[in-house]
Amino acid sequence: MGTRFDIACGRLPETVLDLNFADAHPGLSHEQAALEADRCFYCYDAPCVEACPTGIDIPRFIKAIASDNLAGASRTILQSNILGGSCARVCPTEILCEQKCVHTAIEANHAVRIGALQRFATDWQMNQSAHPFQRGESTGRRVAVVGAGPAGLACAHRLAMRGHDVTIFDRHEAPGGLNQYGVAAYKLADNFAQKEIDFLMSIGGIRFQGGAVLGQTLTLAGLRESYHAVFLGIGLSGVRALGFENEGVEGVLDAVAFIETLRSSTLSDVPVGR
Repeated sequence: MGTRFDIACGRLPETVLDLNFADAHPGLSHEQAALEADRCFYCYDAPCVEACPTGIDIPRFIKAIASDNLAGASRTILQSNILGGSCARVCPTEILCEQKCVHTAIEANHAVRIGALQRFATDWQMNQSAHPFQRGESTGRRVAVVGAGPAGLACAHRLAMRGHDVTIFDRHEAPGGLNQYGVAAYKLADNFAQKEIDFLMSIGGIRFQGGAVLGQTLTLAGLRESYHAVFLGIGLSGVRALGFENEGVEGVLDAVAFIETLRSSTLSDVPVGR
């Protein structure tokens, strides 16, 4: 009765942590992708395209996969969305393009796995040595991009294709925005966000400067004096509050802040409660 037990949780070994945070949905094999691509009806007025926020020509890239033209498939995706690899992993395709797939109108049929096919094509491209797009002839113009999230990165890549020199500024020490700091690790496993950024920036003409905060280390007036144009891709700050009493006290984190803590730390060092 008088004995007091001090029960503390054990820390998982790194091998188990790596397994727990591994890729939740591994990619398709070449054979699986070919079979899945053959299921597509290649609709002329494809409802899946209408449901895609980035307007990718889905039937076209799937047809290219079915024809074993992976270069054509990946180019179709990336010319509409240079971050198509991460989107293939985190986009809720089941309520967007795949929900509109005409296969779902047939009882017992399931939608073509558009997200998985997009990942298959973009992963193939990122494993190639050559970048699918070339930097345009230099225009001599300099553009500042504030915010190194998906919007800023995509803008910088398209500007580089046009031959402009781009500097991306961000408060973090590494680019990526939500892809790097706000998406659960099992969705972008194996440091995929950084690999995609390296792939994007390999076109050339893009420079990154971290630790830069608009209104503190940067001013809009100063940027307009130093650059020919400025793009603001500062994202949506903050999250929706729950409205609970004392939800802002120390030790209470919102989901995005918690994921950033996980993504910025060695998993075995993350402080967890008892």
